[in-house]
Amino acid sequence: MFSKSTVKYIQSLQHKKFRDEYGAFIAEGPKVVGELLETNIFNCTNVYALEEWIAAAPASLKATLGGTLVAVKDFELEKISALAKPNLVLAVFEKKPARQLAFKDRLTLVLDDIQDPGNLGTIIRIADWFGIQDILCSLHTADMYNPKVVQSTMASLARVNVVYADITQQLLSAHVKKYAAALDGTPLEKVDKLKEGIIIIGNESKGISPAIMQMADEKITIARVGLAESLNAGVATGIILHQLRITN
Repeated sequence: MFSKSTVKYIQSLQHKKFRDEYGAFIAEGPKVVGELLETNIFNCTNVYALEEWIAAAPASLKATLGGTLVAVKDFELEKISALAKPNLVLAVFEKKPARQLAFKDRLTLVLDDIQDPGNLGTIIRIADWFGIQDILCSLHTADMYNPKVVQSTMASLARVNVVYADITQQLLSAHVKKYAAALDGTPLEKVDKLKEGIIIIGNESKGISPAIMQMADEKITIARVGLAESLNAGVATGIILHQLRITN
C-alpha cells in the first residue's frame, strides 16, 4: 500500500494550483496512458496500475518503466483517480515547456477564454487531426493539463504546442491575417483556402471579446440552415479547419 503522502500528492494534481506548483499532471486509462508513454514527449514519473494492466503490458514497456511502475489494488486506485470509475491505470507525467510561437507559414488557433475542459480537449484533438502545430490560449482558457482535457485529447496533448499568454499582445505582434469566427461574417465557402493565418475561436457563451474582435482582419461564418442559436466551440473549430485548411 502506498503512503498517505503519495495519495495526497496525486489527488492534489486534480487542481490547477498544485499542477502548476509541482509541474506535473495525471492521465488515466489504458489508451491515454499507453499513447502518452508511446510518444515519449512527457517524462513519466510513476505509473500506478492494477495487475490486469501490468500483465497485459508489453515486456519492453515494463522494462522501460522499471521502478516507476507500482502495482495497486482496486481500492487504492479509487483513492487517487479523478474518474467516477477508475480505469486500470493512472500515470503521473511532468509538464513540457511550450515552444515559442511562429505565425508565419502556418495556421494558428487562438482561443479567447474557452472555459470548458471538454471543449478545449476536443479542439486540441481537432488541431492535431488537421496538422495545426500551435494553439494560443488566453490566460482565462481552461488548463490543458486538467484531467478532463487530458482524457479527451489522448496523445494529441503531446503533439500540439499549447501556449498561454496575453493574446492581445500576441496578436499585435503577429504579422499574418487574422480571422474571427462570428455569426455575421463572410461565409466559409467564400473564403480562400489558407496555408497561413490566425483563426480566433471565442468563449462558449460570449463569443470573441470586442477588443479581440477589433483586431481581426476578417470575420468568418459557418452558414446556418436551422434554428440553433450557435455551435459548440469544438464543432465550429472542426468545420472551419475542414473548410479552410490547405491539406496538401
